[in-house]
Amino acid sequence: MSPAKLVLASIALLLLNACSPEVGSPEWCNDMKEKPRGDWTMNEAGDFAQQCLFPE
Repeated sequence: MSPAKLVLASIALLLLNACSPEVGSPEWCNDMKEKPRGDWTMNEAGDFAQQCLFPE
């Protein structure tokens, strides 16, 4: 991969990541409730249970 493509890919990743709510935030919990359960990853399911169902 050329350096220019790597830089563009990195910038795109940062921009997409900046738009995502923080894991465990009320916005993230609401987004996860709207997302079909079949599309959740194992990490998302665990984070949802820990952060949204059984918060400390």
